[in-house]
Amino acid sequence: MLEILEDTTLDTLKLIPFLFITYIIMELIEHHASEKTENVIKKSGKYGPVLGAVLGIIPQCGFSAVAANFYAARIITMGTLIAIFLSTSDEMLPILISEGANFNLILQILIIKVIIGMTVGIILDLLLRKRNIKKNKNQEEIHQICEHEHCNCEKEGVIKSSLKHTVQIFIYIFIISLVLNTLIYLIGEDRITKLILNIPLVGTIIAATIGIIPNCASSVILTELFLQNIITIGSMIAGLLVNSGLGILILFKVNKKYKENFAILGILYIVGIISGIVLDLII
Repeated sequence: MLEILEDTTLDTLKLIPFLFITYIIMELIEHHASEKTENVIKKSGKYGPVLGAVLGIIPQCGFSAVAANFYAARIITMGTLIAIFLSTSDEMLPILISEGANFNLILQILIIKVIIGMTVGIILDLLLRKRNIKKNKNQEEIHQICEHEHCNCEKEGVIKSSLKHTVQIFIYIFIISLVLNTLIYLIGEDRITKLILNIPLVGTIIAATIGIIPNCASSVILTELFLQNIITIGSMIAGLLVNSGLGILILFKVNKKYKENFAILGILYIVGIISGIVLDLII
């Protein structure tokens, strides 16, 4: 156990510089792009799912939460909301970059999520095209909500905000890696691999269920499981499609039509599982 703790600590500590640099870059993008992105989404109209899916992959603090607010105010369509939720990857991108994942792999994952988000969003809007989208003038002014509730990104400097993100994700990675390494040691890597990888649907359903957790921890878990070869790329993408950071949580808070909210969550879950299965068959 001491060896597991030592190895986990050393492996995780090595990520800190890369995480910090990655978050600085992401914060710079966030500070310069967030307001423009919100304005584009507001004016997107029938092209909402296309623009939403593309803009969703850009690392931005709380974009899925903003989208939830926009949908509750009927500023954007359900298709646009779904497209943003499906393309958003929360903490996947900084973890893959800090772990030195292949650039082509990262690009492939992002493109897949954009295509799925765009396709599902367009189909959904076509099916619901008779619904009227009206701006709720009584809705109080929507401000950006940071997915990481501790953050206050818009009020803090780039360095301080990046440092806070780095520390939080470092703690998540350390705890998750320690648990995974301990399980692998106690149960055995072969047994875990046979359970998740060799039994059809198990890995995909587990990943999609983890993705429902409305917290950045879920995207950390999914990415780490993939990097340790415990789940397939299809299973990871299945979970990441379902996951939207705190977006779904904010949706339930601001949109009082709860049946509609559960329907959106169900769509994300079903799309995630089906996409994961298909991807594992073709990749």
